[in-house]
Amino acid sequence: MKRAEILEAARVCVCGERERDYGAPEDSFALIGRLWTAYLGTPVTPKDVAMMMALLKMARIKVGDKADSFIDLAGYAACAGEIAGKNSE
Repeated sequence: MKRAEILEAARVCVCGERERDYGAPEDSFALIGRLWTAYLGTPVTPKDVAMMMALLKMARIKVGDKADSFIDLAGYAACAGEIAGKNSE
């Protein structure tokens, strides 16, 4: 898969089907962060959630080069970047 194809597939997932299915990523990551915070006993932000999910994808890539892992990694990075941008405004 070419890099443009990976980025486009990530865009379609993050800005299309997954957002329709699960809602805005920042809302989903905020909920996940609250659940992880309760479990871990330490604050977990929506940006932390996106980065931890990116690390999960990196672990999967370490054991297998499936295209969807690279697509998801790009999507999580894009979500984290957007969340970080909103937080700095």
